[in-house]
Amino acid sequence: MPAQPEESTPALNRLTSRRTLLKASATGAAVAPVLAACGGGAESGGSGNSEPQRGGRLKVGVAGGGASDTLDAHDPTDNVDIARNYALYASLMRFDNDGTIEPYLAESLEANEDGTEWTLVLKEGLTFHDDTPVTTEAVVYSLKRILDPDNPMRGAGDMPGVDPERIEIVDELTLTIPVDEPLVTLPEALAEYYNCVVPVDYDPDDPIGAGPFKMGEFKVGEYSVFERHEGFHIEGQPYVDELEIVNFPEDDARVNALNSGNVHVISQLPHAQVSILEADPTMNILESETGMWLPFTMNIEEAPFDDVRVRQAFRLIVDRQEMIDQALAGYGQIGNDMYARMDPSYPEDFDQREQDIDEAKRLLAEAGHEDGLEIELVTSDISAGVVAAAEVFQEQAREAGVTVNLRRVNPSDYWNPEEGFPYAFGQDFWSARNYITQTAQGSVVGAPYNETMWGEHEEWLEYLEEARRTADDDARNELIRKAQEIEYEEGGYIVWGFVNLLDAYTNSVHGLEPAVSGHPLGTYAFHKLWLDQ
Repeated sequence: MPAQPEESTPALNRLTSRRTLLKASATGAAVAPVLAACGGGAESGGSGNSEPQRGGRLKVGVAGGGASDTLDAHDPTDNVDIARNYALYASLMRFDNDGTIEPYLAESLEANEDGTEWTLVLKEGLTFHDDTPVTTEAVVYSLKRILDPDNPMRGAGDMPGVDPERIEIVDELTLTIPVDEPLVTLPEALAEYYNCVVPVDYDPDDPIGAGPFKMGEFKVGEYSVFERHEGFHIEGQPYVDELEIVNFPEDDARVNALNSGNVHVISQLPHAQVSILEADPTMNILESETGMWLPFTMNIEEAPFDDVRVRQAFRLIVDRQEMIDQALAGYGQIGNDMYARMDPSYPEDFDQREQDIDEAKRLLAEAGHEDGLEIELVTSDISAGVVAAAEVFQEQAREAGVTVNLRRVNPSDYWNPEEGFPYAFGQDFWSARNYITQTAQGSVVGAPYNETMWGEHEEWLEYLEEARRTADDDARNELIRKAQEIEYEEGGYIVWGFVNLLDAYTNSVHGLEPAVSGHPLGTYAFHKLWLDQ
């Protein structure tokens, strides 16, 4: 990873890890993740003590993929899309393993005193895969593509008030970004994997980026092959000559590929396979405690969830510890119907919601469902643990007189409006983000994945918008807390837990480290991995 950035403004605040995510090392002299590799290998995280070796083709099996696979830098959705994004492209800022924000393609990003203008300076000597320089002109082009009002990309909601037509290029490495009002979350927005920099006249069918690998071969729904980008800006990386990412929508096929040697690494090891791989001296398991969450989503505009009492009742149906024990085999942390676990504003002192079947029944009866309720829950293998969580909820709901009928959708079709997305009652998976940026992706009106159709609550929106303008950390966190209180009581998410990610790899792979982001394989850090030669 690049070196830690120098402190600039309060707005470029560190995203601190919450609760037990970090702890002091045994000597007390350092801070390290509370996570490690387990299994047959002796190396923590597979990193070892020897120097990285160069060469070879790293073969990675990633959960998901299908006919909707894309290489578009600004429009990834599925796990495999996201993995390819990390291989091909690079953003201006980046989340480090502990969740802190650091410059990546940027040398620095600083705001003026009132937060109405940001100055961005690029690192020197950056090149795209075609050896052309990464310049401020490319940055402006990328922002214009993301923020195009006629075809806004996923990251548009992360940057309200940014008008790319007003961005001023100072020179090839420096530009200024004026905003309509203070936007303290811009560093976080520019660290997101879908807000990466592409060259002018970028063509997603012939993708050029500045990431560690350049495109070789791509077969939709099956696999993709990449070659080392010799001009990558981190000296000496990536280590492998080639990277192959293979789609594996089915868990068993992914594990079989690892066991047979067809791949070196797999993401999202099924929990049922943990004990088997732990007993194999040739295999390692990387466990990362993260801010990833697998919510149930209640569309507040559709019956019966247009009644807040039903939403409250469904939250009380869930036995959260049982959900973690059964759906995640214990590899997770209890949630409390609030996301953004890594955010310094995370409300750890909110009363922990517990299962209360009697109160759930009372609320449902009050909402007119005293004789019971029948509901469809749409689920899919979009991420490990999702379908299992649906099955656990189905059982738990029976105690409250709720009949849950499961409808399983193909992962490649899950977010398709023709299938009904957003569903009245569904599920999703989210990586770790701070509260304000997460709302831009999933909660405000116009968010690309507003699956609960939340966002029109005027008081909540007032707190959110004021928080986005507030540079002082304490004042901003207090505003966020007020917004969280409203969503905690009235929102459409059931956040029952946070996921400990499990990835598996052979002893021949080195360099894997845990990360809190919620993306597998150390946030798909392919550039840091190397193979025994």
